[in-house]
Amino acid sequence: MNIKYQLMDSTAVERVLKRIAHEIIENNGGTDNLYLIGIRTKGMPLAQRIADYIELVEGKRPQVGVLDITLYRDDLSFISDHPIINSTDIPFNIRGANIVLIDDVLYTGRTVRAAFEPLMDLGRPAKIQLAVLIDRGHRELPIRADYVGKNVPTSDSEVVSVRLKEIDGETGIYLLDRETEDELKK
Repeated sequence: MNIKYQLMDSTAVERVLKRIAHEIIENNGGTDNLYLIGIRTKGMPLAQRIADYIELVEGKRPQVGVLDITLYRDDLSFISDHPIINSTDIPFNIRGANIVLIDDVLYTGRTVRAAFEPLMDLGRPAKIQLAVLIDRGHRELPIRADYVGKNVPTSDSEVVSVRLKEIDGETGIYLLDRETEDELKK
């Protein structure tokens, strides 16, 4: 693997998730009416880890759900002729709730835009906030994160690769050339 730069190791990722958990608690005045929703795939384990840290501080764990946005993507026809649809599992009523939507990388904003539609189909939350591990810029839509682990200026020829132990067997964040990412997918 041709890694240009390691942005964060597992210790740095955990430190950032703890900070984000504290910021969420502070900005929401605790955990009352607070729910976390991870965008499938990498947002889910991040939401679980943040919920763990919130529970350590507050003594109460916010409920966590998972959102699959596949059918709501505006680039679905470019991704695959037969996209894999996973389930959305939000075991709580979001109407009037304070929702923190969680994803790994904020780039163009299109993934987050796609997440709004299914959330609104489930009910109208009081507030939707966004937490991301990495904000790499290059926004195509007017979307910003409320909680950011790290801002990483990138070029369009670079890719931020987030690896999480729950999915990839290791935790770390790397900056790659786009060609390296294409090689990894083969």
